[in-house]
Amino acid sequence: MLLPAAVLLLWTIGVMAWMFIDRGRAFRAHDIDLARTAPGTRGSDLASVLPAGSDWPAHNYAHLMEQPTVFYPAVVMLSLISAAGFDIALAWIYVVLRIGHSVWQITVNTIAVRAGIFLAYSLVLAILVIRVLLALLT
Repeated sequence: MLLPAAVLLLWTIGVMAWMFIDRGRAFRAHDIDLARTAPGTRGSDLASVLPAGSDWPAHNYAHLMEQPTVFYPAVVMLSLISAAGFDIALAWIYVVLRIGHSVWQITVNTIAVRAGIFLAYSLVLAILVIRVLLALLT
């Protein structure tokens, strides 16, 4: 049950590396010197300076810090109260959809497809959370 969570954690570190590499290239290509950047500047402030799409890895990394904060405790709780095979399958489906969402957002980023993937993994997560509640009540 914990393996899908570990895979998503590893994927998150991979997206973080992807973001650093992508931003480093964009900064060099557009002669952005971080030492001369105004204090308090955020990555989103650079969107007007960098080419379209260069901030997509950063957006996805931020997304990986959001909804998975519900996934991780759900997986831990289910692993503590003996997860069923269905729960493990749900966890894997969630992880596969999250990785698919990341790849899509970072490379293509059409909203209609992203929204569909988001809806799918959100539904899977909702079912997983309901399974946690039901397991705790029985």
